[in-house]
Amino acid sequence: MTTPSTSAVTFSRIPPRRSTTRAATWWGRAWVRAVEEASYSDSDLHAARALSRSGAIGGITLDRGEVVAACYDRADVWSVSATVPELDPISRRAFVEVVAGESGHLAALVAGDLPYRLVEQAEEAGVELLPYGGELGASCPCGSWVDPCVHALAVMLQVAWLVDGDPWVLLRLRGLAPDELQAQLATVRDAGAAEHDTDLEAAMDAAVRAARVLALADDPGAEIGHLL
Repeated sequence: MTTPSTSAVTFSRIPPRRSTTRAATWWGRAWVRAVEEASYSDSDLHAARALSRSGAIGGITLDRGEVVAACYDRADVWSVSATVPELDPISRRAFVEVVAGESGHLAALVAGDLPYRLVEQAEEAGVELLPYGGELGASCPCGSWVDPCVHALAVMLQVAWLVDGDPWVLLRLRGLAPDELQAQLATVRDAGAAEHDTDLEAAMDAAVRAARVLALADDPGAEIGHLL
């Protein structure tokens, strides 16, 4: 298990819940499906759900591509880590450009929403935000012969609750913290503004040249070849 960096965020332990808490958002349900795909058997998944609801998971520390938490199982305490791949630099850049391309995207994220349209546009740009079962990795010293073990599944199910409540949890795991995303958005917008200014300057220069040509066209002795 790696040592959390300064960008890590720790969520308080989730208290016991009496019944199964299903994800309320479409992206939360997508995360749960990925956990279900990653599980070895229905019995493992059932045991993991019971552990996650029982309050047996300690505070979850979330960093780029990884979550770590303690799982209390009877008399044992296991240090569990679960992983999901970060977006590579090209994918991060593509995602930033998708967010920048539509004014409502960032506002929706700030409001705690993950627009389906944003995820679709990201996929069209080659960026997969939501994980599938084969992407979820896990490490636990419990000695189980299946991977992920019940303890790791329980932690990942609680992560689903965190993702369900705040899509920034998903973005952090993919390597995009809120401040970084906004900084990169500002860079993209500044570059776009500079390109717009260059295009405008070229257009104005062309207009001036055209006006000069028209003005001299009536003068038979004027040399205008250098302006064309």
